Amino acid sequence: MKVLQHEVSRTTNFFTDDETLQKVLEMMLDKEFSSYAHRELTDFGELCAGAIDVRAKHTDRQGEPRLQRYNAYGEEVSEVWVNDGYKKTIEETYNTGIVGYVHKDIPQLGQKGNYVYSFAQGYLLSHAEPGFYCPVTLTMATAYLLDHYAEEEVKQRFLPHVCATGDMELYEGATFLTERQGGSDVGANVVEARMEGNEYRLFGEKYFASNAGMCGVAMVLARVEGAQVGSKGLTLFAVPWRNEDGSANHLRIRRLKDKLGVKAVPSGEVEFDGALAYVVGEQNKGIYYMLEALNLSRICNAVASIGIMRRGFLEAKHYVSNRYAFGKPLTQFPMIQDTLGKFAAKLHVEVATIFDLIQLYDKVTSGQGTQQDIIMNRLYIAIMKKETAEQAVHYASEAIELHGGNGYIEDFVTPRLLRDAQVLTVWEGTANILALELIRLVDKFRAHELFVQEMKDRLESLTDNPFVRIVQDQLTKLAASLQTFSALDEATKTFEAKDVAKKMAHLYESVIAVEWAQRFGGKYEKLADVYLEQTWSLRSMGAPMKTVQYYSEIV
Repeated sequence: MKVLQHEVSRTTNFFTDDETLQKVLEMMLDKEFSSYAHRELTDFGELCAGAIDVRAKHTDRQGEPRLQRYNAYGEEVSEVWVNDGYKKTIEETYNTGIVGYVHKDIPQLGQKGNYVYSFAQGYLLSHAEPGFYCPVTLTMATAYLLDHYAEEEVKQRFLPHVCATGDMELYEGATFLTERQGGSDVGANVVEARMEGNEYRLFGEKYFASNAGMCGVAMVLARVEGAQVGSKGLTLFAVPWRNEDGSANHLRIRRLKDKLGVKAVPSGEVEFDGALAYVVGEQNKGIYYMLEALNLSRICNAVASIGIMRRGFLEAKHYVSNRYAFGKPLTQFPMIQDTLGKFAAKLHVEVATIFDLIQLYDKVTSGQGTQQDIIMNRLYIAIMKKETAEQAVHYASEAIELHGGNGYIEDFVTPRLLRDAQVLTVWEGTANILALELIRLVDKFRAHELFVQEMKDRLESLTDNPFVRIVQDQLTKLAASLQTFSALDEATKTFEAKDVAKKMAHLYESVIAVEWAQRFGGKYEKLADVYLEQTWSLRSMGAPMKTVQYYSEIV
């Protein structure tokens, strides 16, 4: 392969050249916290682009988790083997406080962290190892449930370990919902909780249990004897994986799933045969607690999506910047400049939008949000989880195409990005499930009207300019469509809901794009220009090639 005289080097730090993320931190964290985050993320960005990335390739290709059901004496132990590099990634990642510092003080600051900082860490991690970000996600959800709903005794038993940062033994977390007969219909779950003496014991099977064998404690939905049928009869339990003597807590792993991607996370079928369990929160409110954790996990899913998108962008930019074809570098071809320009614009706007959502999530989970904030938070999570997951698949595929045949070869990271991205459209709710969430919010809370008013208010706070007028015009059209949508019968709503969710996501992103353009100017105006033209199909054939004109500034 012939390269340019001045070769564009491969990225060695995922943080230091990410201007969008750096500006997010400056906007959303106070000065002292922002300085701390910048130092820590510089180190973590280098680690993710270096050692963690190398280990991720090994785990994916040769070192994926393996189930060891029995020990040498034939005793059932249900242990999961993971490679030493994966263990090192576990240690280095959790010690950054990616989970712990949401719930306890950062020693250097004397204050708790927040989700903006945690998700910045998760975003960088997902450039290299979105598979491992799944156990981190489950541990975040476990910490959330214990911190918010567990009685003090149960909280003290587990939460310090779940939030460990190298100061004590780490318990990774897990959330076990899925049963064979239930799937998304959690109300059909039948795992049973029986009172034996003064303890609850669980019996039954969870069919898709991620982080099986690696978690120290799992949050499990089960039905107490005599509880009503349906989702409202479910109770949340904290289930330690092992007894105090180190033996398995009357549970076993039947098998691990052979998945398309995200090989790093062991997903298995878990059988409970009298596992000791501790009630978390009020009985029969388990589904409500777990749905809150699910919303957190959906944000993690979106963060993994934008991490994959940016890694694909970095790899594609590096490749085409150092590749000659037909006597000149690929970056001199308008088609290549256009593809990368659109990629850069969508990536920037999506990252900025997800962190806008996360800032609201911080407000809501800290108890400072209004009822409208709570509804908008749920709405944003639903539409943006769907949009980012779909874009992760699209742009992982785009990165392969920009590499040509090499992009399909496992020597490069691009095949793994595509395999890992595909699960993100499924985990934590498919497009259909997210569309049903949109319908619930519209029917129950008139969320579409709140959305339109919120977007209108944000646009009106900006100085009038052509970009703002473009988005205002699209908002007017969308507002009319949403009123029509809200009046449809339920069957027709389900038919239309996915398309409506996409348009709402695009409108939300467009508002963010013009806010950044007005606040920061320069290349952010050009990124907004490209984003709006592409998203709303504003360009006519033969019009100026903005992605080509702006290429040197935005790519």
